[in-house]
Amino acid sequence: MFTYLNPDVRQRLIADGKLTRIDAEGRSIDVDQQEPPNELAINLMGPIPLPIKLPGVDTTVRWYAAVRSTELRGVEALAADLNARGGQHLFAHLVSPLAVNSVLVIGEPGENPLVRVHSNCLTGDVFGSERCDCGPQLASAINRIDEDASGGYLIYMAGHEGRGIGLWAKAATYLLQDAGENTYQANRSLGLPDDCRDFTDAAVLLKHFVGEKAFRLLTNNPKKLEDLAAHGLNQVTREKHVTGVGEWNKRYLNAKRDWGHGLAEEDLS
Repeated sequence: MFTYLNPDVRQRLIADGKLTRIDAEGRSIDVDQQEPPNELAINLMGPIPLPIKLPGVDTTVRWYAAVRSTELRGVEALAADLNARGGQHLFAHLVSPLAVNSVLVIGEPGENPLVRVHSNCLTGDVFGSERCDCGPQLASAINRIDEDASGGYLIYMAGHEGRGIGLWAKAATYLLQDAGENTYQANRSLGLPDDCRDFTDAAVLLKHFVGEKAFRLLTNNPKKLEDLAAHGLNQVTREKHVTGVGEWNKRYLNAKRDWGHGLAEEDLS
């Protein structure tokens, strides 16, 4: 039984300060408030101690799970229907419509913290694929933030697979790339945008956790700074984040450089 389906567990989490809600500006609001359906609100569950071991990383962070209220309401309605029909064995269906982002609070964040907004990548983050640099970037980001005197945050964005096109379409782009196209050409061949990721939720979470303070962002992608700036986050300094370069992903990284990523020739040598 998921926690948001059991009122007693939900109220206990609220009383313990483990289930909260923020508005589009990152401000805390009443978690029981029935906000209008056209307004953005994000539910936060945590902090949850999370020991992490990745290549070069051995630390403990504080994990928050984050999900939009609108998505929770839809899943709650589906769950109520499954319960009424005795279909608890179908509860795995609830996973598909629910995009749960994560916030890792690393160290004791202070002034000008270090931040990574990381798009989920099953093939790179989980399978260790060398066709991209996502897995090494994830591990390196946690390690860099953990070792930084100002600490910081890692925002892990669900639903960003393949720059937002999803895993099925991403598999198709890999086949097109193997036939000679680069990562952006493959998207266009499928009639998809070069990059269709939405960083709205990342901006809201950063407003909540960092506030109006300046922070440093680990990224090679200037568009990510532009997207966050569009949501009012303007005190951001970009820090280059290059790691995991190899024979399998050099062509992919060169395409990113040509598209506008802040990568120099020596970064890819």
